[in-house]
Amino acid sequence: MEAKIKWLGHATIMIEKQGKRIYADPWKIKNPLAADLVLVTHSHYDHCSPEDISGLLGRETTVAGPPDALEKIEGGIKKPLLPGEVLEMEWVKVEGVRSYNKTKPFHPRENNWLGFLLRFQDTSIYIAGDTDLIPEMETVKADTVILPVGGTYTMDAKQAAAAVNLIAPKVAIPIHFGDIVGSGKDAENFASLVKKGEVKILEPSG
Repeated sequence: MEAKIKWLGHATIMIEKQGKRIYADPWKIKNPLAADLVLVTHSHYDHCSPEDISGLLGRETTVAGPPDALEKIEGGIKKPLLPGEVLEMEWVKVEGVRSYNKTKPFHPRENNWLGFLLRFQDTSIYIAGDTDLIPEMETVKADTVILPVGGTYTMDAKQAAAAVNLIAPKVAIPIHFGDIVGSGKDAENFASLVKKGEVKILEPSG
């Protein structure tokens, strides 16, 4: 069963697979649906929104992310993750991947903030988080990659395309544009620079 990936705007992703629902960095959620798993990359307000997350929590919802982000959240089954650590669930394996800025001050490496590598039985998805093009990406292997392209706080289109060409996935999806930073032009520039993998520019579906 193919993973169904929706971009809900900014850095928010919803993935549906095997009858399960995952949200990553839920923010400004208009039509909340109960989540089996909520992933939080870091503690900034536009990625870790306690109000939005509370609307997704069921009795058995797991919430995974760095410890400083989970401290802001009430409810859910909290699973703190650090880079290199793995959360194993019956239907998915979640690995924390380091995510940081190399030359900007917004996302320091020492904060141990995250991207996520999701491994299902038949596919894998990498959600990069708020990051620059970093050496850790050299070891990432995934069928689908979801990367920020808006620049300012994260990679710009050129860096993000270089990351895709390094990882060589089947599919690449640009996010983190159109709200706060970036525009559709960044996504288009990204698509023009990707040489390895199909680029899918998604419309935000709310």
